[in-house]
Amino acid sequence: MNLHEYQAKELLKKYNVPVQEGIPVDRADAAEEAYKNLKVQFGNAFAVVKAQIHAGGRGKGKIQGTEQRGVAVGKSAEEVKQIASNILGGTLVTIQTGAAGKLVNKVLVAQDVYYPGPNPIKEFYLSILLDRGRGQNVIMYSTEGGMDIEEVAHNTPEKIFKEWVHPGGGLQAFQARKIAFNLGLKGEAFKNCVKFVTNLYNAYVGLDCSMLEINPLFKTSDEKIIAVDCKMNLDDNSLMRHPELEAMRDISEEDPTEVEAGKFNLNFVKLDGNVGCMVNGAGLAMATMDMIKLSGGEPANFLDVGGTANATTVEAGFRIILKDPKVKAILINIFGGIVRCDRVAQGVIDAYKSIGNIEVPIIVRLQGTNAEEAKKLIEESGLKVQSAILLSEAAALVGKAVA
Repeated sequence: MNLHEYQAKELLKKYNVPVQEGIPVDRADAAEEAYKNLKVQFGNAFAVVKAQIHAGGRGKGKIQGTEQRGVAVGKSAEEVKQIASNILGGTLVTIQTGAAGKLVNKVLVAQDVYYPGPNPIKEFYLSILLDRGRGQNVIMYSTEGGMDIEEVAHNTPEKIFKEWVHPGGGLQAFQARKIAFNLGLKGEAFKNCVKFVTNLYNAYVGLDCSMLEINPLFKTSDEKIIAVDCKMNLDDNSLMRHPELEAMRDISEEDPTEVEAGKFNLNFVKLDGNVGCMVNGAGLAMATMDMIKLSGGEPANFLDVGGTANATTVEAGFRIILKDPKVKAILINIFGGIVRCDRVAQGVIDAYKSIGNIEVPIIVRLQGTNAEEAKKLIEESGLKVQSAILLSEAAALVGKAVA
């Protein structure tokens, strides 16, 4: 589950992680008031207005049809209000959103931390995620933080440092010091960075994050280390332990079909292909997607109905696939182990009759528990469904359908 920047920062503060303070608002006049409040608190005449969407690249992205960036600095209450007015209700297009962009419903009016002082200011990059190959969390960091971190990783990978954390021992003090040293810090900034990294790692573990990225990690002119931006992804499987975090979910930022699939406990991921597929089991799903590509098609989705599928969930999955106008054919590939093939067949029949007038070819391959009963159900239904026994037969039918 993804969180907005303002939500992530509020959570980090509970773990004593210093952040760039800000006030989320959904109206331009509220942005003006937020600016005034921040000015009273911090005495700075500047404020940063940040679009709140689940995507990166906001600083370089633009509101559709305008030159307005997704992150901009306002130097007065009136200017902050105008920037917020330009962003709110607009569609922000970034390198991560694609051409469709994302609607901006909130902005974060944040303190400006780029004020001059006795020491130089610096931007770093730091993130924590799971290295599945090693089975350990890894802290990735670089002296080259900011909007161009992707280019740094691509062109100069030697500037990206990694520190692996053993799951049994957790983050060690010497590791936090090593990170601060490699970032070139010393004195008070060094001490503050060690505390920052330690508390950030505690937040990552305590909140059951799957990814936590700070970019930029900022050293102010008075040697403080703060999170200016924050991307936080939570492990969906852990939300049962964190009902207060699940309540922060913003469904408007998610793909509607994936949200609908979640209501039926379906594992669904929308893709860009032309062949919809319904499968049980992630391994069979991946093999089916490979088979679709080899037959000349492209998978339109990943849909795993799981081991507890019934007619209702199958019908729901069927409806979700058919909502995609790019789908030219549907392949149902079920191996009946825990799930019964006749249940799947009944779901297909119910969905077909309920939806009516389905024009795309439907290819069904059912093997395993109650496969004979399933085949009989489909044959006696009178529906225009093509049946296959072998994967090669199903592949041939898919190839014919998308040719």
